[in-house]
Amino acid sequence: MSAQLDPAVARQVEALGIVHEIVECDPALADTEQFCANYAIPPDHAANTILVASKGDPRRFAACLVLATTRLDVNHAVSKLMGIKRISFASADDTKALTGQLIGGVTIFGLPEMPIYVDSHVMERDWIIVGGGNRSTKIRLAPHELTKLPQVTVAAIANPR
Repeated sequence: MSAQLDPAVARQVEALGIVHEIVECDPALADTEQFCANYAIPPDHAANTILVASKGDPRRFAACLVLATTRLDVNHAVSKLMGIKRISFASADDTKALTGQLIGGVTIFGLPEMPIYVDSHVMERDWIIVGGGNRSTKIRLAPHELTKLPQVTVAAIANPR
């Protein structure tokens, strides 16, 4: 039996007509560094979804997609885009509770309503790998497919490591 995307992720990918390939993954190797090393994926083609949260009430969240070779600029670039001065990385518990997705497989697909910021470096690749919403699948796609998500904003939100 082949691995399947998280159901919410699969529904959105299908509804938007996202051209993609499902990549099966050993759940023990789902974290980016292990995944890239074991499946011969260049780290500059692996894109991670990171949730950020406002520190004040009411709490607001945003999802950010950055390459594994970059570091999210949460304090300046993302803060400015969200129009909030005090934001931080969402905790693993908040991420799981809000998205319903598993850490090591979080993706920008199938999320509840929130802004999604895709780093401009992601768009420079011919293909990328993103999470499948679980630890047993990843999604390979051309970055331009990400712009089919209506809440996506492409912006410079990360710096090289």
